[in-house]
Amino acid sequence: MKTVMLVFGTRPEAIKMCPLVNEFRKRQNEFKTIVCVTGQHREMLDQVLKIFEVTPDFDLNIMKQGQDLTDVTSRVLTGMRDVFKECKPDVVLVHGDTTTSMAAAMAAFYQQIPVGHIEAGLRTHNMLSPWPEEMNRQVTGRIADYNFSPTPLSEHNLKEEKAHGKIFVTGNTVIDALHMVVEKLKSDKALAVEQNRILKAAGYDVTRLSNGKKLVLITGHRRENFGDGFISMVTAMKDLSGKYPDVDFVYPMHLNPNVRKPIHEVFGEDLTIYKNFFFIEPLQYLEFVYLMEKSTLVLTDSGGIQEEAPGLGKPVLVMRDTTERPEALSAGTVKLVGTDRDLIVSEVSRLLEDKEYYDSMSKAVNPYGDGQACRRIADALAGKETDRYEIK
Repeated sequence: MKTVMLVFGTRPEAIKMCPLVNEFRKRQNEFKTIVCVTGQHREMLDQVLKIFEVTPDFDLNIMKQGQDLTDVTSRVLTGMRDVFKECKPDVVLVHGDTTTSMAAAMAAFYQQIPVGHIEAGLRTHNMLSPWPEEMNRQVTGRIADYNFSPTPLSEHNLKEEKAHGKIFVTGNTVIDALHMVVEKLKSDKALAVEQNRILKAAGYDVTRLSNGKKLVLITGHRRENFGDGFISMVTAMKDLSGKYPDVDFVYPMHLNPNVRKPIHEVFGEDLTIYKNFFFIEPLQYLEFVYLMEKSTLVLTDSGGIQEEAPGLGKPVLVMRDTTERPEALSAGTVKLVGTDRDLIVSEVSRLLEDKEYYDSMSKAVNPYGDGQACRRIADALAGKETDRYEIK
């Protein structure tokens, strides 16, 4: 039996790793499963753990007020060292591009424990975009003994870099998570009613969306956009809300003051005075998926949403200059608009007004998975022959 330790610390990691935890735990004859969370995000992480009914075996609880990336890295390194002293797993699985993943991979490397990298091979080849994620994922990729690539392109990136680890093309586990949550919402009417209640309490009443009313869902939080870039993004949002008074704009605001400060600079201190722009508190994953499913389009600088929203048929405009997910660009499910005020306004306007253009994005095939990524990863680690995910 192989002992597998899954290490993650942020909400996006948890969303993509919890379905994998549950897959391993279903296969008790093949795997002993250990979960270690770092708490790089605290409340948001705990929310996802609850949704997927995952209880960690170890919790480093590293979150401290005012911590920077050096603090996160050092606390994960020393924390994982102590965990590895207590139990030496056969393989440590980390996800994606967070500082938790990079530091946990290094800690495992120092103990000569094999590392498996979930969502391996994504690249922009620009170390400052996104920052620090591009460096994190490249460092993790150099360490990994098992690379679980979501797409053939990410596999190609690893081969170009002559990655030493084995490569498996699996699809992305985020699509597994999305399928699970959407099915849960569809099958449990009481749960859907509960989401309506929670969203109303957070500041947005979804019953406003009756009679074909359109909704633009917005997220923004990336470090490289802080400052002038964020001011430009938020100004474009204000322009759009004035241009389209009959369209609702909903922005669950990240807790980071670098996000909230420019919002207040552009919109003013009282955010409740706007009739069609709703600034609400951060949502749990379940509520966010529920709202995303009801949206018309998504305006974001997130990475994961570029994979999730197309799975629900929602066009995505990405407020970044580069993306490590070019498959979505090729498929036509997302488009880059950067932080350019005029470009953001014009592209959102086109999607709201041009049905043919909207359909070309909303009906494009999502290239990121078929809901079987977790099974493929577990099969590979069990030493079984497994099928390869191919984009259809």
